[in-house]
Amino acid sequence: MAKATLTISSKNYSSWSLRGWLLCRMAGLEFEEKRIDIDDPGQRQELLLLSPSVLVPRLTDDGVTVWDTLAIAEYLAETKPAAGLLPAGRVARAHCRAVSGEMHSGFHNLRSALPMSLKARHQSFKIFSGARPDVERIKTIWSECLATYGGPWLFGASPTVADAMYAPVCTRFHTYAVELEAPLAGYCETILTWPLMQEWTQDALAEPEDIIELDVEF
Repeated sequence: MAKATLTISSKNYSSWSLRGWLLCRMAGLEFEEKRIDIDDPGQRQELLLLSPSVLVPRLTDDGVTVWDTLAIAEYLAETKPAAGLLPAGRVARAHCRAVSGEMHSGFHNLRSALPMSLKARHQSFKIFSGARPDVERIKTIWSECLATYGGPWLFGASPTVADAMYAPVCTRFHTYAVELEAPLAGYCETILTWPLMQEWTQDALAEPEDIIELDVEF
């Protein structure tokens, strides 16, 4: 059987590519990365228009092509059930799907105000008023999950789809110096020191210098 292929874009900027990549690695899927050439003007124009349900990240596996991040998550949960991408319990599983879906479809002000850029680091950053409710809502989601399931991941002892969905938010909070109280700071530390995140970050730092046109959420 041919190895699966995951099409992604910039590791420095693309939060959706990060989510898809984490899900594939968490599932134990053997895959090759196919990178979109961000130096190509046509591809760059496409990247600037990306949304959660466009064609990157795109997984091709065993004759199946899946291009929406949550669809990738569900496909992998179905084909790799032993990986535990979704919690075992019915209630927790529904909760995980709900908070993952909220990340997938919401928080537009946060995306605009705090674009993902792993190379950037601000000692202080003023968050405009429109994004503050998004930040507070994310804090509430994390607090409820950690209190309910005991941490260190959102749904207990091992990472799930929800952690892949919120991992880019942890990088944003780190980049833009968003203050977090315990245990939320500890959760971000769990994500940022996760070996998979460390691997992705090293690749992001090795990318060419920042391209200003891509300094937006995609």
